[in-house]
Amino acid sequence: MAFRRRNKSYPFFSQEFLIQNHADIVFSLVIFILIGLMMFNTPPITNMLCVCRPSYVCSEGEVTLYHYGWKDCATVLFYFFIAIILHAVVQEYLLDKVNRRLHLSKSKNTKFNESGQLCVFHLVSSVWSFYILITEGYLLHPSSLWENYPHVHLRFQVKFFYLTQLAYWLHALPELYFQKVRKEEISRQLQYICLYLLHIAAAYLLNLSRVGLVLFFLQYVSELGFHIARLLYFTDENHQKMFDLWAVSFVFTRMATLTLMFLAVGFGLAHAENQGLDLEMGNFNTVLIRMTVLLLVCLTQSWLLWKFIRFQLRRWREFRHEQAVRKKAATKQPLRPLKRDSLGHHENGVLKAENGASPRTKKLKSP
Repeated sequence: MAFRRRNKSYPFFSQEFLIQNHADIVFSLVIFILIGLMMFNTPPITNMLCVCRPSYVCSEGEVTLYHYGWKDCATVLFYFFIAIILHAVVQEYLLDKVNRRLHLSKSKNTKFNESGQLCVFHLVSSVWSFYILITEGYLLHPSSLWENYPHVHLRFQVKFFYLTQLAYWLHALPELYFQKVRKEEISRQLQYICLYLLHIAAAYLLNLSRVGLVLFFLQYVSELGFHIARLLYFTDENHQKMFDLWAVSFVFTRMATLTLMFLAVGFGLAHAENQGLDLEMGNFNTVLIRMTVLLLVCLTQSWLLWKFIRFQLRRWREFRHEQAVRKKAATKQPLRPLKRDSLGHHENGVLKAENGASPRTKKLKSP
């Protein structure tokens, strides 16, 4: 299964060979793991990789609840490989075909690929998280976000959502190398990748999965609007209104995130009965941990707002500059020069005599 068109062959184990064939190599590894499911002695190992096999399972009636454990690392590793394959599929069969038609510059091409990949991921993640919120009833009963804490036991769809989120953002780190991202862009992308990993891991390990689902849904919807606006901008630079719609959703997301965190963590967990630190029960409801979580969220939202303000100011300056250039072009229209033909006739409609003399009547001399 070839994901890249090979215009040139490179020696084995070289850097270019690895970059060009990394998706094929990972695909072969995944096929090898899946074949292990059919063997006699290997299913316990391959099941640990392919299926959510937590360290602890609790059954309540017909519903099986899961708890996180060290075996999750193997599951995250497997879906880390799956994310690399899906990344290559989207790049090869969707984004590259669009890039050939747009003829973008190298810098715009990199940003277009980034927005295209994240647009697909945010769309899937926002729909998936919204489905979980509806089926679990968290939106209809907001108090369930902090009641009965700690939320140690998770349903399969909730646990699988968090594991795939960790796998996706972990796969984004080697993709910086595989996609040959410019050095100027690496620091910017590393910032939001590490922030996503930090927040997802904190919500999962601190048993704040319910609050995290709502926050991730809001964040992914907001980021989906931004990347759609940027894709439309690259196709046609006159598409600017989508950025205005995204700006409204961005501010709403920041305010909703801060409000929900102070309501759930600062108020709900502060008045819960089970206060204290208990690692065996998964209880992290202490003043220090609550303040650390609130501080982390507030700093992240403040940093995002600062970047948003800088982005809007830059757009405003560019808009004013374009308006000034248009006004200067409208006030300083060059005068059209008068063109003459070889006989001296004007080409702008003014009549001349055939010999090039003035058409005015000459004064007759007295005889």
